[in-house]
Amino acid sequence: MDLEHGALVLEGGGLRGVYTSGVLRFFMDKGVCFPYVIGVSMGACNAANYVSRQPERNRIVCIRYVNDARYISYSRLLMRGELFGMKFIFDTLPHSLVPFDFKTFMDNDVKCITVVTDCETGEALYYEKKELGEDYLRVVQASNSLPFVAKPVHHKGRILMDGGLTDAVPIRKSIDDGNAKHVLILTRPKGYRKKRPRFIRFASMRYSRYKGLCEALASRHARYNETMDLIDQLEQRDEVFVIRPRLALNVGRAERNKDKLYAAYDQGYSDASVCYAGLRSYLNSNF
Repeated sequence: MDLEHGALVLEGGGLRGVYTSGVLRFFMDKGVCFPYVIGVSMGACNAANYVSRQPERNRIVCIRYVNDARYISYSRLLMRGELFGMKFIFDTLPHSLVPFDFKTFMDNDVKCITVVTDCETGEALYYEKKELGEDYLRVVQASNSLPFVAKPVHHKGRILMDGGLTDAVPIRKSIDDGNAKHVLILTRPKGYRKKRPRFIRFASMRYSRYKGLCEALASRHARYNETMDLIDQLEQRDEVFVIRPRLALNVGRAERNKDKLYAAYDQGYSDASVCYAGLRSYLNSNF
């Protein structure tokens, strides 16, 4: 059932994002559809499959193929600087092995926004699906391109990387866009905060051409923690509704243990079920 003036905000977190996939599967089972969805990194992948109404696709992509060298390969990381096989994930999988329903996605009236980071300016950029068209998957790839384990993505004169560097949980963007209700799906438990990174000097050498990217990396923890503080305040005032892991997920960003991934997916589904009555109350809906 469609919810007017409601927004769905999806955090990333690499393969911790299978938790979000479980939450969204519950939403789709219940017919919960938001008119506005914004996602970052793996959250952008989850957003795409949610809007294309393919409830199982993200679970299949992230778990069935996780031990395929075309998906994750440390040899490829050493040889070519890519841990994840981006061509496999954003070309082979969506176009042949696990087809992405691009037509349903584009025909859906839901506003779907992907967050990326501009490497030269260090600013967050927000791309809506309608303006991207056939370039959509390329921008989602950029949102998932983490420094040190992926290469920057070139798009219309800009050099783009992981959206989580600059706006990991884009609640401010959702507010600025005029949404009245905000449902956040996070992949870290309540109280989690990031620590100051130790690799800033190495980053400044590795990405010396991209001053904005280096600045974004250096201040990422502070920006993330400020956002978490804001979310805690909004949650206390019942201005947002947050679904997050009740317990820390036993899943790494590049997790390859399928049992752990299935457990995280099931935990997402279970947590959404537990939260469902509260969600209905927050949205003041009869669905």
